[in-house]
Order: sequence, then C-alpha cells, then structure tokens
Amino acid sequence: MNIESFRRHCLEKPGVTEETPFGPDTLVFKVAGKMFALADLNNFESVNLKCDPERAVELREEHEGIMPGHHMNKMHWNTVLMDGSVRDALVRDLLDHSYALVVASLPRKVQEQLQG
Repeated sequence: MNIESFRRHCLEKPGVTEETPFGPDTLVFKVAGKMFALADLNNFESVNLKCDPERAVELREEHEGIMPGHHMNKMHWNTVLMDGSVRDALVRDLLDHSYALVVASLPRKVQEQLQG
C-alpha cells in the first residue's frame, strides 16, 4: 500500500478531514475533529492507528510489523509498519477499526449525521 491508496481509503469515509497540525511532514486524518490515523508524508514507513486495547496487544503479539503507537498513548494506538510485513488487507481492516472506534465515541447526534 502506498500513501495515495492509504489516503484515498481514509477520505472515502463519511466526515473525514485531513490536516497537518504537527507540521508539513505528518498527515492526520480526523472524523468530527478527532484523530483516527496519522501518516508520515515523506517516507510513509509507518502509520499510527487507534485500536481497542485488547486487540492491540493481540496484534502486536501476532505481527512483528505492529507495535505500540510511536508518540501516542500506547494502550490505544498502534504503529503499523508499511514495509510489506503487514498485509494491505489487514492495514485496511485496522484503518476501518480505528475509524469505527472514534465514531463510536462521538455523540449520538454526530454519529447519526455521519450515517446520513
């Protein structure tokens, strides 16, 4: 997966915005103002994705390319290496999971607006 396909998958989701609040090198994807994905624009060596804490531990044990979130809350975020060690299908699944976790934490009214 490259940065463009990752970006496209993020932007296909309802209510998603992209920003660079940490400087021009880090692309941040948000839904209703809350982050669910971060990516390095220059190298695209890894992405940070929100994850259910129990699932996060399981993923880290099963995949060498998934580790505690770099510069993030390590309980709720994973860093996923984009070197091919994690299948693209799993990256997309984890991205969908991250988005869903953030949406589930939003007020019901906002959730309903996102659904349509």
